[in-house]
Amino acid sequence: MSEVYVSVDIETDGPMPGRHSILSLGAAAFTREGGEISRFSVNLEALPGLAPDPRTMAWWATQPAAWSACRRAPEPPDVGMGRFVAWLRDLPGRPVFVAYPAAFDFPFVLHYLAEFVGENPFGYAVIDIRTYAMALLRRPYRASGRSAMPAAWSPPEPHTHVALDDAVEQGRLFCNMLRASHG
Repeated sequence: MSEVYVSVDIETDGPMPGRHSILSLGAAAFTREGGEISRFSVNLEALPGLAPDPRTMAWWATQPAAWSACRRAPEPPDVGMGRFVAWLRDLPGRPVFVAYPAAFDFPFVLHYLAEFVGENPFGYAVIDIRTYAMALLRRPYRASGRSAMPAAWSPPEPHTHVALDDAVEQGRLFCNMLRASHG
């Protein structure tokens, strides 16, 4: 069975899974050749009993359009994450989680999958885009951010802090990197 690269972006109300909530999850699935297969988006209700991080909320105050987008029609986490797993199951291959940075997005998504759905279709198949850039650029990790990446890798989509927009943008970045690495 072929792999499907699922670019995932989340928006949260703080930096730590278990202490803070996912507010929005966006995902875009791509083939190895870079063709977009499908998109998924859900806004989630904040978890009861958890307090938003004050610094994160101060940052959200500077992003009113993105904040409005992630608070539109939120679903209970069990419903939204259940729909996400059903979407993943319908993909034409085994999902591989792709994110920038995966160290932030994957722990949150893993926590929500375990807590609300009881399964993780990704297993631990996770690609961090910056780490992949580090390998392709042959540079140290901290010298492999977006400013160090060739312009040919950059997709035309802007980074909006809307989960689905950013999932598509980083998925296209990843696919451009894949093409560059395979000549």
